[in-house]
Amino acid sequence: MNGRIRKATAPVTATTATATSGSRDVVVVGAGPTGLLLAGDLATAGVPVTLVERRAHGISNLSRAFVLHARTLEQLDARGLADGLEAKGQTLDRLRLFARLTVDLTTLHSRFNHLLVLPQYEVERALERRAVEAGVRFAYDTEVTGLVQDADGVTLRARGSGGAAEELRAAYVVGTDGMRSAVREAVGLPFPGRSAIRSVVLADVRLAERPETLLTVNAVGDAFAFLAPFGDGYHRVIGWHRDRDVADGEPLGLDEVKEITRLALGRDYGMHDARWMSRFHSDERQAPAYRVGRVFLAGDAAHVHTPAGGQGMNTGLQDAANLSWKLAATLDGYAGADLLDTYQSERHPVGRSVLRSSGGIVRLAMAKRPGTLAARALLTTFLDHTRPARTRMIGQITGIGYAYPAPRGAHPLVGRRVPDVALRDGRLYEALRDGRFVLVAPATTTGTPARKDRLTVVAWASDRRTSLLVRPDGYAAWAAESATAEETEAALTGALGRD
Repeated sequence: MNGRIRKATAPVTATTATATSGSRDVVVVGAGPTGLLLAGDLATAGVPVTLVERRAHGISNLSRAFVLHARTLEQLDARGLADGLEAKGQTLDRLRLFARLTVDLTTLHSRFNHLLVLPQYEVERALERRAVEAGVRFAYDTEVTGLVQDADGVTLRARGSGGAAEELRAAYVVGTDGMRSAVREAVGLPFPGRSAIRSVVLADVRLAERPETLLTVNAVGDAFAFLAPFGDGYHRVIGWHRDRDVADGEPLGLDEVKEITRLALGRDYGMHDARWMSRFHSDERQAPAYRVGRVFLAGDAAHVHTPAGGQGMNTGLQDAANLSWKLAATLDGYAGADLLDTYQSERHPVGRSVLRSSGGIVRLAMAKRPGTLAARALLTTFLDHTRPARTRMIGQITGIGYAYPAPRGAHPLVGRRVPDVALRDGRLYEALRDGRFVLVAPATTTGTPARKDRLTVVAWASDRRTSLLVRPDGYAAWAAESATAEETEAALTGALGRD
């Protein structure tokens, strides 16, 4: 693992990847969006990374995720990717829920006050290019068969494309390998939960009639349907009917997809030329721990939700953004190992909240009993007329409303997401692109703190007197009003160690 490839079309084999001491190496298992962002972050920070993927190299266009939310776009902006993705997708500034509630996203205090409708494979392509350029080593056709960890690292057992057993040694392993995670199974973590919706149908079709809205979604009686464009002339259809509870392997024809769509949306838009159809079931599950020793879980390996709200991929990408800088800081030696414990305390509650909110949306959307219908009508009216509640709901769906625990007595900003504030030279999320902490200081501050390899120092565009230390993932680590040089130095030492 001392050499680095530059082309994903020439991946390393598992055999090549065994040549590592493991002292600073990280192995990420699963080359979906979560694993690609995490591996790219680590490699950008100078950490040797191998990305292990069970599948052969290639990005599938059969992805289920179609929406990027504001907080995810901010994280991608901090990596220089958001503008390119925005150019490929289509924006939507309003959401329609339960056919009665319209959620206006233009009120978001974000540069991305909208949804970006974009197939998951476009996100994967952008993240893969970044990972390759950063020097991530790829091991495709490599299946994890187990792992053993000790005080110094993790030995990952794998089987390569030729069937030979191999071992990879690393300081840490992160499982981003989906709902059926081999990494999660290897460390013995349960995945409690249930199947929330069975026999969901998927199809990629052409439409003879163009839908009136960019995203078309509705539920009527026992049927639900969702339409989203790929941008290549095809639309993804997701449908479900309460009375059609069949196994995932049951054959699926276009007539069934069209019938469910007509029941839910009133018409089938002249669907034809299906290039792919399938069934799946949607689970609600969460691992009780995201860390076992030197092994971590992120994305669908840690939590899975119903598709409602489009939060699955978004939550996984934000898991990766939270964990990557903490692993890099620990491996670089300026942070204690206890920093890694905060991944659990910060991200596990978010995963639990997303599980509840996405499941709640589905249950309310598919309400049938009079009592549930009445509760939905009452909630819709409440949200429509109560601004704080509506703001909280929008914050949860888009991800910008989540905050992390802060020490008692800390400044109110600590633990909160920092918006893309204007700086004397540029804006905050441009300053975050080096993957370092950013100290936003009053414009009158003299002297530049050291730690140049770990810290970027910038100034407010305004005359604001707040000193604000922003973590690489865009959350406030420390803040103070009119801070002295000594107070600032103490905060930097606590976050970044001594120079």
